Amino acid sequence: MSSIKKITINDESYPTLLKQIFTPPKELYVLGNLEKEEKNPLAVVGTRLPSSYGKAICYSLVKELAARGITIISGLAKGIDGIAHEAALDAHGKTIAVLGSGLNVLYPSIHKKLAEEIVGRGGALVSEYPPDTPPDHWQFPARNRIIAGLSQATLVIEAPKKSGALITAFFALNEGREVLSVPGEINKENSGGTNNLIKLGAKPVTQAQDVLEIFGLETKLDQKEIIKPDSKEEEILLKILKPDESIHVDKLTELSKLLPSAVLSTLTVMEINKKIKNLGQGFYILNL
Repeated sequence: MSSIKKITINDESYPTLLKQIFTPPKELYVLGNLEKEEKNPLAVVGTRLPSSYGKAICYSLVKELAARGITIISGLAKGIDGIAHEAALDAHGKTIAVLGSGLNVLYPSIHKKLAEEIVGRGGALVSEYPPDTPPDHWQFPARNRIIAGLSQATLVIEAPKKSGALITAFFALNEGREVLSVPGEINKENSGGTNNLIKLGAKPVTQAQDVLEIFGLETKLDQKEIIKPDSKEEEILLKILKPDESIHVDKLTELSKLLPSAVLSTLTVMEINKKIKNLGQGFYILNL
């Protein structure tokens, strides 16, 4: 891994968008590649405990956005943050993680490998705290202003009414940045915050195009990105699987009318070939 760099607010390389917020950090510690002006920077935040719906939406949306040249900025937390970073990397895009601890005290430690991959593939880890600063609860709301400040817009995917993700959204609103929200079921706790944001004027997002048009980017999928089956079983499953809605293996078996063993073996091969994404607990989505 590269060495940690210190950037002060008076340095030429200090990020332009971050410098414009009301309380920019006086110094940043950076591991990896942080540009003064990132390409199409978008904050993606949400709950640490996403549903299968939230996981599927986050992965498919972010992967397509990153493939279209959006730089994904998030907080390396469990849940939506981690999924957003992973989806960006899977799309061979750039992603930046803003930490609520020093860069030598990675938190959460479960994402150590993910953090290494972010840096190793051209992204960056960023913190306003000196490298050996341990995590503390008050530091995370403070770091959220940096996530919003580095970004041209903030996208919230699944957040209850009391969520740190909403802090990021309100920082963005206060800075005059665009706020976007993925709507959810009205009777689900994880949808309370996101649905309220839409009531307050956030732009609802139901497809990648809703985000891409803010950045003025091309939205048409390249023909080469269409997944092609390598077997009759794959052809059947591809007609059922979707990129924005997870489906359980039992449902796949029921709808495909294939033997359970055939479904499982085919899903394994498709996952190895990165045609699908395994969300855990038997749920799958298309890997577009």
